[in-house]
Amino acid sequence: MFHGPWQARPFNNRYKCYSISMFPGKERGHIEKGGKIIMPQSALDQLTQLNMPYPLLFKLTNETANRVTHCGVLEFVAEEGKLYVPYWMMRNLLLQEGEMVRVQTVNLPSATFTKFKPLSVTFLEITNPKAVLENALRTYACLTAGDVIAIHYNDTVYEISVLETKPAQAVSIIECDMDVDFAPPEGYKEEFQKRSSAPSTTSQTPAIVRITPEAADDKRLSFALLLRNFQAFAGKGRRLNDRNGQSLTPEGNSTEVAEIEKVGIPDFDFKIGRLTFMPGVRLDYTEEGDRQDVETGFNAFSGTGHTLRQGGKSEAGKKKQK
Repeated sequence: MFHGPWQARPFNNRYKCYSISMFPGKERGHIEKGGKIIMPQSALDQLTQLNMPYPLLFKLTNETANRVTHCGVLEFVAEEGKLYVPYWMMRNLLLQEGEMVRVQTVNLPSATFTKFKPLSVTFLEITNPKAVLENALRTYACLTAGDVIAIHYNDTVYEISVLETKPAQAVSIIECDMDVDFAPPEGYKEEFQKRSSAPSTTSQTPAIVRITPEAADDKRLSFALLLRNFQAFAGKGRRLNDRNGQSLTPEGNSTEVAEIEKVGIPDFDFKIGRLTFMPGVRLDYTEEGDRQDVETGFNAFSGTGHTLRQGGKSEAGKKKQK
């Protein structure tokens, strides 16, 4: 007779470990972006007989280097005696292609807190690194403190170290509410100090610059001289069926440009955050109060008026007055 509660026997086997790139058949690059492995069909048969609870989580151990990590399983299609894992997992285990690794089933608690540390400052240049990490962790089944995982984003691989996990050294992140914290990466303080010590190109308060009329006239004159030698569409055209090679130049197209007395003054020295006050075209006011434009000679409401009634009042109006 058996006494006490029945417990399933643990799964404990050894396999030759290879990276995903060594898997025969079509490429499975998406497996490199997660934390799951490929096991042989015999492992599934054995797990079914042992009546193991789901989700299936495994502990991988390199007994030679005494390195441990945890993972989930994606498929059972590997050759017998072989195991295929992501390359970042092989680096954590200090394994070479074809070396032996021990695989054991484990029950891990759900994660409540995890602290990560990017190994490069470039990861913080992402617009929302926390959202990118959350999306990448969907392909992971568990995390182990001390591992360095690989996050793929925009054709770039970012390595992130798992500094701390709660409530245990290895936790399951399947359907759990986990708080995430980031530690500053190496070189972050130096990079921040360089940026803060660099001179700012824009000032906090806008600088006010006043230009005298003499300086404005000089700028206006120099710009007018530039425009004097400019002619729009001054090139020559040729027809595709023109055998004589005659150019098509519009009649009356003269290279002479009328003298520019006053033109707009572009601010070539414009800087963000600076206000520049420059004297422009002034409007003269006549004694009658009509506004006139000095340059164009335009006078508002200077036309003559006409009335539909000509020759005095109409006959109907005269009869009413009588």
